[in-house]
Amino acid sequence: MAGNGLPALGRVKLSDLIPLEGLPSDSYKLSVSTLSQSLAQYSAAIIQLSTSDGALLRSSIESARLYFQHKPSYPPADVIHSDDSREWCKTSGYHADPQQWQENYDFRPGLTPIESSSDIEFEFPPAGLSDIFSLLGRAARDILDAISYYLNLRSSPFTEILDNVPLRNRETSSSVLSVCCHARPSFQGAQHHGLTTQEDGQLGIFSDHEHQVDRSLVTIVKSDKPGLHVRDFHGHWVLVDGDLGPQEAIVYPGLALYQATAGYISPALHRTDIGNQQGGIYGRCSLSFKLMPKSMTNLNCSEMRAAGHGVDDQFQLPVPVDDFMQRSTDQLLNRNNFPTFNFPTAQEGSMKPMMRRRKSNSRSKPLPPSKRLRLEAQRVLKERVQDIADKKGIKLRFCTLKDCENHIQSLDSPCTNIRMEIGWPPGVPFVHPHDLPNKAKIGFLETYEPGWSATHDMELSLIDSGQPSQHTANCNYHSPNWPCFSAIFKP
Repeated sequence: MAGNGLPALGRVKLSDLIPLEGLPSDSYKLSVSTLSQSLAQYSAAIIQLSTSDGALLRSSIESARLYFQHKPSYPPADVIHSDDSREWCKTSGYHADPQQWQENYDFRPGLTPIESSSDIEFEFPPAGLSDIFSLLGRAARDILDAISYYLNLRSSPFTEILDNVPLRNRETSSSVLSVCCHARPSFQGAQHHGLTTQEDGQLGIFSDHEHQVDRSLVTIVKSDKPGLHVRDFHGHWVLVDGDLGPQEAIVYPGLALYQATAGYISPALHRTDIGNQQGGIYGRCSLSFKLMPKSMTNLNCSEMRAAGHGVDDQFQLPVPVDDFMQRSTDQLLNRNNFPTFNFPTAQEGSMKPMMRRRKSNSRSKPLPPSKRLRLEAQRVLKERVQDIADKKGIKLRFCTLKDCENHIQSLDSPCTNIRMEIGWPPGVPFVHPHDLPNKAKIGFLETYEPGWSATHDMELSLIDSGQPSQHTANCNYHSPNWPCFSAIFKP
């Protein structure tokens, strides 16, 4: 179904994502759909800012170049970066990571000094950071609200875990604006990188820790040179900032949003190519705004449950934000190998059909054919359809039969994109197989379960009950009103 998806990263005007009172406009619905589909396919999207905002970003990046260029080649020991997750909401000012050949200046309102004081030695930061923080902070919240609209959540559902606007007295921002410089030639770091062959055959130089995932809700990045790669739902690395315009930036979701949406929004796996600098004297400079949840709050999926979304076991209990920030990525995603995109739902779900099959094998009370057919359909869903959804990075959520009869006639229904991506037959309600008529179930099973047939299932049922087996003349039943499953699905 790749042909029905976006051919490239979705581009959305930020002005079209600003929510207004009353009914949503067509431009808002289209922008939300494009944003959400791009996040599902590529784990990233392109946001187009206004002309004045784009000029502000460019001037701040120019200031950042000069700021880092005047930094010493050998960073003092007190600014060497230490990856301490307990200090996640306390980073501020300049720090360096020689191992990654990277320097950062973190701007955090309430903690980063913005003017000279007699008590401390003041360092002049890159220009315009306060304005950039305000600009990207508003943009990140509008993007988060657009994602909430797509998930059919109530307005501003994450307000309780976000900072106050504006911050109250003595409050420190949880969100942070990071000004970053990669591979500055005059910075004498350890420069440990790895050569990686990209899909276009060219060599890219990446840091040793090339697989990175932000702990944010949403991250917005603007750089002066291309080099940001994000892994799409096919598992391919995609250069997402290769053709950015002067007013455009990249947005991608983080782990906190993955946790708060019960895994419906997958986090972006990203890496930065630091080898394509072409002898520049400044390295690669970028601005990165991370919208973070507040410390001393909890990430829970109550909003998802209230909207009718299914919530897996791993998301049932609230997670304190401070605890969340200290867990490993593998713990948060509940899988052993992060680069693969196989979510645990299929693995957990496979245990229940095994238990059902053991019960169905009992000879004390054989199940009727209709019951066995329903159980087989449930098993096939977990083991076949879920595999397709996992490979495409799609979180399945089925409709009720009554509601979906209206959905299939609408272009902006809750299940439209899911049906399109998974290859669900046109005109067939997007419901769990056991909610389909029996003839449609048989077509579903014959398509997804090699070697299965209604005749075989009937024979087993009759043998269990002590009756002689009989053959049916034709097993290829399907609903007379709906397209046959086997004509559309590929096993």
